[in-house]
Amino acid sequence: MEPSPPITPDLTRVQVLSEALPYIQRFAGRTVVIKYGGAAMAQENLRQAVFRDVTLLACVGLRPVMIHGGGPEINAWLAKLAIEPEFHAGLRVTSAETMEVVEMVLVGRVNKQIVNGINRQGGLAVGLSGSDGQLVQARTYDNGSMGLVGEVERVKPDLLLPLLEQGYIPVISSVAADPSGVSHNINADIVAGEIAAALHAEKLILLTDTPGVLRQPGVVSTLLEHLTIGEARALMADGVVSGGMAPKTECCIRALAQGVRSAHIVDGRVPHALLQEIFTDAGIGTMISG
Repeated sequence: MEPSPPITPDLTRVQVLSEALPYIQRFAGRTVVIKYGGAAMAQENLRQAVFRDVTLLACVGLRPVMIHGGGPEINAWLAKLAIEPEFHAGLRVTSAETMEVVEMVLVGRVNKQIVNGINRQGGLAVGLSGSDGQLVQARTYDNGSMGLVGEVERVKPDLLLPLLEQGYIPVISSVAADPSGVSHNINADIVAGEIAAALHAEKLILLTDTPGVLRQPGVVSTLLEHLTIGEARALMADGVVSGGMAPKTECCIRALAQGVRSAHIVDGRVPHALLQEIFTDAGIGTMISG
């Protein structure tokens, strides 16, 4: 009997691509909303991996939409301007002076860095903020106790639909105006969840700096790979999901309740985490579904 040919790196790559075919066929034409932040935004190798992954998703027929914040860069510019950052309960207290910096950094700098990064990979990225085309309308959070921190009042996705139909990749900063035209800073997870719901997305993917939802905090081996909405709510009620993971999980639950098919909390510190989550059986983080 003829011996089997040796498994070379090239053969392995071809096999991986072949195994992705059912997923490509299943999700072609479907919208995937990605919240981009954390280490995946801060580290150059991870940035390039995300830009490449998003471009690949578009090339094989998916319709990616990216939502981003940019906390570390905002802090860096506040420091340059001698403005002391202030946080309360995990939210940035946003004075009018701070809001000017937030808008400048997110809309004018970070957004264009992402757009240019994707375009260099051969994608067709278009930079937007929540204010463009009244895509997101903000309302002031907690009667203004946090300054110009906003919540999502509504989403009007009409602007995104023709872009997606033409193969463009919308890249959206989490800044939006209230009805009087005053800009607000909104948590990017929340914006991503509400836009995913408005677009009836197939998937909402939150890139984070954790492996996913852990039954025991800090113990990676206790990763919960799949949760139902009921199980996720129970974990929150029991305090298993707490701290920064609680609002992310709540964001996923809200999106699912509004028609998103599945939500994923994924470790953005792993190169090509997006492709592993979408195109493999094992995935890489926590998937929450109805």
